[in-house]
Amino acid sequence: MPIDPFLAGKLHLLDGLSREGAASDPEAGARLAEYYRDPGEWSLPDVSVEDLVVPGPHGEVPVRVYAPRDEPRRALLWLHGGGFAAGDLDMPEAHTVSAELAARAGALVVSVGYRLAVDGIRHPVPVDDAHAAWLWLHGPGQVRGPVALGGASAGAALALSTAIRLRDRHEPRPDTLLLAYPFAHFPTPALDDETAAAMRELPSLLRFTTESIEGMVRNYVGRLTDLPADAMPGAANLDDLPPTGVVLSEFDDLRPSGELLARQLDERGVPVRTYLAAGMTHGHLNRGPSLKEVDRSLDFFASFLSG
Repeated sequence: MPIDPFLAGKLHLLDGLSREGAASDPEAGARLAEYYRDPGEWSLPDVSVEDLVVPGPHGEVPVRVYAPRDEPRRALLWLHGGGFAAGDLDMPEAHTVSAELAARAGALVVSVGYRLAVDGIRHPVPVDDAHAAWLWLHGPGQVRGPVALGGASAGAALALSTAIRLRDRHEPRPDTLLLAYPFAHFPTPALDDETAAAMRELPSLLRFTTESIEGMVRNYVGRLTDLPADAMPGAANLDDLPPTGVVLSEFDDLRPSGELLARQLDERGVPVRTYLAAGMTHGHLNRGPSLKEVDRSLDFFASFLSG
């Protein structure tokens, strides 16, 4: 199907914009903010929110804990995206997603403010932070019931890397994985011809070029060759991982990575289900559930989390 009509009506706002320009030019920033304004306002569902820090090998790790009003029946550790170098606990992909899944699935959700790949920080530091938060969540008395691990985009790669580490170290493993539009392979597989043609019509701000993908990997790992398997975990051993739910964005240069990952998991006998968010661009969970495909993606994850 074509790009979502609501988004299509706003694409003109992105003409000629770059993220650098939007950060430094107030007019460009206002256009970007208008593009990301949803059809309806989002309000926090009936959950409590608490900011904490947990111990980690590189120092304290900020986490934000979302708890439903009733006793949680399950838990989720969630990792936002941002190309390994951006993002925080306040972005919708962290805050809105965590609050919504806590309410919809009756889950205790812990969103992790892992260290970003800036100022010389590189792999495996973000994975170390995610691992430390997982061990804290899985500690005595923290939660009853199944515990899931998930993330979006680069955060999905971190979640998968953490799950692989837990398996290999014989530590407590997640019961399920929730991965939104994962960036798990380098080089990234190519789009099919039809989607590639449609993507060429989109503003450059919504695209991932070969140069930008290489830049993310180089910044995160420090190089483009001899990458550790768990840095871009689509290259790792995927045996014996838990059932996995994958949400994909239809108009996304990184969508082939998520599709390939689903095929790889299936080949290794890992139960996997996918949901394609029709008409959506990469990072659609940075919008609120007033957009139908965001709402459906959250419902897919909530259903998968609830078993």
